[in-house]
Amino acid sequence: MEKLLYTGKAKQMWQTTDPDVLRVVYLDQATALNGKQKDHFVGKGAAANAISTLVFQYLINHGIKTHFLKKVAPNEDLVKKCQMFPLEFVTRNVVAGHFASRYGLQEGQLLVEPVEETFYKSDELDDPFINESATIALKIATHQEIVRMWNICREVNGLLKLLFAKAGLQLVDFKLEFGRLSNGEVVLADEFSPDNCRLWDLSTGQHMDKDVYRRQLADLTQTYAEVLERLQGAIEEENQND
Repeated sequence: MEKLLYTGKAKQMWQTTDPDVLRVVYLDQATALNGKQKDHFVGKGAAANAISTLVFQYLINHGIKTHFLKKVAPNEDLVKKCQMFPLEFVTRNVVAGHFASRYGLQEGQLLVEPVEETFYKSDELDDPFINESATIALKIATHQEIVRMWNICREVNGLLKLLFAKAGLQLVDFKLEFGRLSNGEVVLADEFSPDNCRLWDLSTGQHMDKDVYRRQLADLTQTYAEVLERLQGAIEEENQND
């Protein structure tokens, strides 16, 4: 019998009859300010799931190990059960968001090299910054696991910057999360959608991510639908050229 394990800001995790498999349900809601602001958007869960499915399948096809198994409904996936690391790995290619306000910078400046930041995942503590020595001291992850996770982040950045550029989008920054499988292997987990990355239109600079909700710039579901359509076109074109 299925059992609800967890309800987050944008997803639910359900236990299945297979102890090594979970069902993920994407919700029709968006949050900001670490959940303090929350609103309902019809179709948002299906759009985010469709984008994440495309991205995860693309990464798997390029050798990235993930928890993703298959999409089973417009807003539902099956994934391998993981012990999640309470960490958020953020990669920044362009000055934006908190990075801009933290250092008093204007958004839009291309960074000389990607900035890599790790945060301890805790709404109660407002996701504080955490360094490697603290991560190891708190027994959250080993040095070897941290190295592996950052290596995956760098591979993902290289692959997705090119993919999104083909879709006419600039990958400004993104957040990744990881988990341990039952055999101890570290894999990419959670999702990859405009919920956890920033995308800007390469021609106009228009925001094409959750910032349209945070900043009240445009309709969230319509924005995600356009990102999905562009991604589908970019992947189809790439497959035809292979």
